[in-house]
Amino acid sequence: MAEETDTLAAITRILSPYCRVTRTSSGALIADWRRRTRFLGMTMTDVQNFVEGSSGERAELVTDLVRAGCATVHRKVYSDVEVGLWLRGVHLSIRTMGFGRVLRLLSLAAPVYARADTPSVEEVARLKRAVRSHSHRSWFVNDDCKAEAVTAFVLLRRCGLNAVLHVGVREHPFSLHAWSSSAGVCIPDADPRGHAYAPVLSISCGGQ
Repeated sequence: MAEETDTLAAITRILSPYCRVTRTSSGALIADWRRRTRFLGMTMTDVQNFVEGSSGERAELVTDLVRAGCATVHRKVYSDVEVGLWLRGVHLSIRTMGFGRVLRLLSLAAPVYARADTPSVEEVARLKRAVRSHSHRSWFVNDDCKAEAVTAFVLLRRCGLNAVLHVGVREHPFSLHAWSSSAGVCIPDADPRGHAYAPVLSISCGGQ
């Protein structure tokens, strides 16, 4: 039973964030909700091959899953240019629709599923550097913490990584601040200029 649980966790890591894997009495059920709802079954023999099979057998199974469209060869990594485009687009959306409405629309832009593996500090830090660099250089964005936080949240979630978006308040003098956190990294900093903000709103799982 422990081996089966470990195996299903390994399969989930391969298929995340695109599909959910559920153990059944005869094997496993893969649910894919991306473009259309569909279900794929894995026999107990296939599941056992992940436990006891050779590396070649595991590779063959992964190849079949990739061909079926349930897995990708590489995780999506956003380039520096893409981060800049997302940041400017988010900032424009906040200016035209308002921050509150953008927060309500997060469930459409940020998927609700998450990879089984946890985000690394290095990849979140890389995203932070890209977001902060574009925010500093762009006269249009002009260090907008709301745009930075929403952009980081959406891109992390679209990579299937867990993230939480926070909105905090400081009383004296009164001000609001927004940031996203993942793997212990905050984008932008949770306490800019050393000022602490008490979170009054936290959003995770695609805006829910």
